[in-house]
Amino acid sequence: MENDVKLYLVMAMRKPAFDASVIEPHKAFLDALRAQGRLHLTGGFSDGSGGAYVLCNVDDLEQARAIVATDPLALQDCSELSVHEWNTR
Repeated sequence: MENDVKLYLVMAMRKPAFDASVIEPHKAFLDALRAQGRLHLTGGFSDGSGGAYVLCNVDDLEQARAIVATDPLALQDCSELSVHEWNTR
C-alpha cells in the first residue's frame, strides 16, 4: 500500500551571523505547530550547525513554504531554510 501522507522536510542551517536569541522564539513556533497537529518531528544536529523539522497535515509545498516563512529563523534571517516534499517509505 502506498503512503498517502505528505510530509515536508525543513532543513535549517545556521548562518555565520546566527543570533542565539532566536532559539526560544523558534521553539515557541515549533510548539505552536505541534499544537496545530502540523509538526511530525523536530531536532537539532549534534554539531550545532542547525537542525530540521518535518511538517505534516499541510496541503502542498506552497503552504509548507508559507508556514516556514513565518519561522523566527527566517524572519530574523539567522538560518538558511529549505523546504522539500519528502517521499518516505
